[in-house]
Amino acid sequence: MRDDTAVNTQNRKIIIGRWISLAIVASAFVVGSFVLYRTNYYPRTDDAEIFANFIGIAPQVDGPLVRLNVKDNQLVKTGDLLYEIDERPYQYALENALSEQAALEGQIGDEQRRIASLVSAVSVAQENIHSAEAEVTDTERGVSRARAEWTYANNNLHRLEPLLAKQFVTVDQVDKARSSETAMAEALKQAESQLTLSQAKLKSTSAQHEQARHAVTTLEPLINQRGAKAAAVKNAQYQLNNCRVYAPFDGIVTNLTISEGAYAHIGQEMFTLIDARTWWAVGNFREGLLKRIAPGMKADVYVMSRPNVRFSAVVDSVGFGVTPDPDRIGNLSRGLPDIQRTLNWVHLASRYPVRIRVENPRPDLFRVGESAVVTIRGD
Repeated sequence: MRDDTAVNTQNRKIIIGRWISLAIVASAFVVGSFVLYRTNYYPRTDDAEIFANFIGIAPQVDGPLVRLNVKDNQLVKTGDLLYEIDERPYQYALENALSEQAALEGQIGDEQRRIASLVSAVSVAQENIHSAEAEVTDTERGVSRARAEWTYANNNLHRLEPLLAKQFVTVDQVDKARSSETAMAEALKQAESQLTLSQAKLKSTSAQHEQARHAVTTLEPLINQRGAKAAAVKNAQYQLNNCRVYAPFDGIVTNLTISEGAYAHIGQEMFTLIDARTWWAVGNFREGLLKRIAPGMKADVYVMSRPNVRFSAVVDSVGFGVTPDPDRIGNLSRGLPDIQRTLNWVHLASRYPVRIRVENPRPDLFRVGESAVVTIRGD
């Protein structure tokens, strides 16, 4: 009887053990299926880092650094004064540019007054030209009239002279004709001389008019200098304004490598300003999971400095390119591709960066390059 009881107990233990084993296997299957489902439909990666935009702050003018208003790792607000460079040389340059601009305006004013007097001279010269032209016209008419009278007298003389030998005319008539021809010739010479004088007067008057008109146009070169003088003033003002540099956005000062009293050089970076307005987590996801990730999807971000705090985020973009692996495709260069002969049987999946914007970042926890864990929660 005891043997039967022992056998029954042993059988019962075996059955219970089998059921427990089946339960364990079933639980493992369920848990594995759940993990596989979560992994495929809610991609997760711990290969992620915190990232933010940052700029290098470098002076745009040379000079001694008279004031440094920030410290390393300091949070600054938009419009806060970061540093100040000695502005005296640039203030002097601005005053000099303003002085040159005022001097030019004075020259333009003097020239305008001089030109105003020349304008009246131009008008007078124009009237004189009209008068000289009218005189030349009248003189030309007088020359034409004198030439016609001389031609008539000359022809009449040549007509009477042959008749004198035949005594058809008297000596007195021939003498009168000769005297008339001589008088008409003298009148023609006087008329031609008067025409030459009138033409010379017209030429002289035209030259005076052209000289006066040219003097009026000398204002244009001075006016053309206004743009250069105004640009010089603006450039001097721009240089002066760059002596004081203000924060362009809310940010964090880091990598400060200069102090007051140092000589700042143009383009030489003094510190870095991290843009604290927007933070991202850049997660590297396997290529097989990218089909489950799209811009606009919700995500969760955890930073390693506070792994128990969840930050809401949204997918901004999914990467479309990484550097090709030279062990797989060789080196891409001119000529033929350099393909490596390899026997690697296991090919690791490529990872592509996914940029995820954090919606509720805490400036005291987020740092550029900090490790993070990202989980995509889907639509």
